[in-house]
Amino acid sequence: MMEAARVAGFTNTLLFYDRYRSDHAHNTEVIRSAWPWLECEVEPVGETLIGFDGVIASSWPTAHVAARRRLPGQPVIYFVQDFEPYFYPRGSEYAIAQDSYRLGHRNVSLGAMVRDTLAAELSVESDYVPFGCDTDVYGLRAPTIPRSGVVFYAKRGNDRRGHRLAVLALSEFHRRHPDQPIHTYGDAPRDLPFPVIDHGGLPPARLNELYNSVIAGVAMSFTNISLVAEEMLAAGVVPVVNDSPLARADLANPHVAWADPTPLGIADALSAAVTQPALDARARAVSASVATAGWAETGRLFAGVIAEELDPLTGTAGNDLPRSREKGSDHAR
Repeated sequence: MMEAARVAGFTNTLLFYDRYRSDHAHNTEVIRSAWPWLECEVEPVGETLIGFDGVIASSWPTAHVAARRRLPGQPVIYFVQDFEPYFYPRGSEYAIAQDSYRLGHRNVSLGAMVRDTLAAELSVESDYVPFGCDTDVYGLRAPTIPRSGVVFYAKRGNDRRGHRLAVLALSEFHRRHPDQPIHTYGDAPRDLPFPVIDHGGLPPARLNELYNSVIAGVAMSFTNISLVAEEMLAAGVVPVVNDSPLARADLANPHVAWADPTPLGIADALSAAVTQPALDARARAVSASVATAGWAETGRLFAGVIAEELDPLTGTAGNDLPRSREKGSDHAR
């Protein structure tokens, strides 16, 4: 979204909020290394937000920081990428995260799950922008190679990504199919009860190569849908996803293997995927089923929201960007 704002003519600064006061130079180096194309200044957030026409928060902590440190009349947009109270048990953090949507910011929901949950849980309206999929990165490679095995994106510290459940399911899958390799990427594996081929952290192009070598993948998410699921689909991989209305809200694809969120349910779905015939033909059909546009339209709509908020102040940027503030519709253009 920062790149979309830059393309739309806005000058951006990434403000780094770090309550633990770690080394800002190191944090900046990490950001520059991970996103070398990012054209913006990187600064620690100040005691006030002076010097900025507007502010964009991207999580519940930064939404609260923006509310406390904004200047009078300074617009704040909250880019809501998940319903973050669901990250916690019912309690203090749940309530504080929940309150971040009622601070008077202009909420912009990524996807229908966030938009609908804000409305149902809190009666809070929001602008809607759709998910995209990096189909310029993820897709079928030529020439193809024989596919085998499954892939698992390991995120131990995020319980909503179902790591413990996936490990139990993959243990059962390995018992049934010891000949099928299990690939992991992301967090380094620890004490897994089955052998894996660990790839560590992978850049997108390398990850697409890995996807093109496997049959199915575990794409768990107990809140908003993981981007991994549709990226797998684009590369011809059958994603096994825990079945829930939250995950289904933004992923309508007939090739998703929706599984009961139990070790046996997930193992059954993986087993069904790797034992299907005509794997190459099915991979082509899976990849061809992805109709989601890239992120350009999402960015254009988001930049349009920025323009609506800033035009009264600046009178300049974003004159050709969309202006709709329609709520509760998948067609907020």
